[in-house]
Amino acid sequence: MTTLRNRAAGWHRPLMILVSAMAVLTVVAAAGVVADPRLLTGAPIWLKPLKFAISFVLYGVTLAWMLSLLPRRSRAAERAATVIVAMSVVEMVVIVGQVLRGTTSHFNGTTTLNAALFDVMGVAITVLFAAQFVLAVVLARRSLPDRAGGYAVRLGLAVSLLGMLVAFPMVAQSPAGAPAGISGAHSVGVPDGGPGLPLLGWSTTGGDLRVGHFVGMHALQALPLLALLLDRFLGARLDELTRARLVLVGGAAYAGLTLLLTGQALRGQPLPAPDALTLGAAGVLVAATATATALVLARRDRRTGVVLVG
Repeated sequence: MTTLRNRAAGWHRPLMILVSAMAVLTVVAAAGVVADPRLLTGAPIWLKPLKFAISFVLYGVTLAWMLSLLPRRSRAAERAATVIVAMSVVEMVVIVGQVLRGTTSHFNGTTTLNAALFDVMGVAITVLFAAQFVLAVVLARRSLPDRAGGYAVRLGLAVSLLGMLVAFPMVAQSPAGAPAGISGAHSVGVPDGGPGLPLLGWSTTGGDLRVGHFVGMHALQALPLLALLLDRFLGARLDELTRARLVLVGGAAYAGLTLLLTGQALRGQPLPAPDALTLGAAGVLVAATATATALVLARRDRRTGVVLVG
């Protein structure tokens, strides 16, 4: 733990400042959820800042850790990370500012000011996407000490970019019953603010594009965690190349899951109520992943003469 703290002290400073600020905002927003009785689109008005603050804590820590893996400093990567910090701050300033004004931040074109603020958010997330793309390119071009970990980092960045992209259809949504001046929605087929899953708020009556967005974005953490678990529990039984190939399989499966959930949402289908087409596609994804995993392990077995049992 001490070693980890010492390493973290040298991580990208703007990202760590962002993480600290978002940690403070998490506490403030959590207090707001409890103390402020106001509701916005059917949820506590401080719930959106709370969820975004927690997300930015995870996002900032993960990117700072990834930068620390580079064998030598990269000015391009560090500048891209600084741009990400700046755009994240812009996003949060608008989100919190709109909560203080008692109105929504996303899809809000009800007044000239609200529309301008939403446009600012749109520009900020586009710039953030471009900066993360630069970061992904730098990390893809640099060799990292562990092959499986390197694949996990690169795939995590790539799939999280996919997770950002699948959120863009939100702007095109216009569910029946949406208030005048609202240009876009999280939900498909039903208005935002209806019945949803606890805490997450994902619609239980229609499609919800936040599901694929959420899953895709958290590839940043999920795929490195997969590499870590493979090393921790199977490092003595699986060679580095085999573990790297398993991470590739996991990354492809994770991207497939992101697209599957987004497709389900675009068809106006709630996450808890998949139809036969969604279940069939999920079955194909599971079967393909299992087959690819078995092939990777079988290839390893033939090469080493070791059979994995138990």
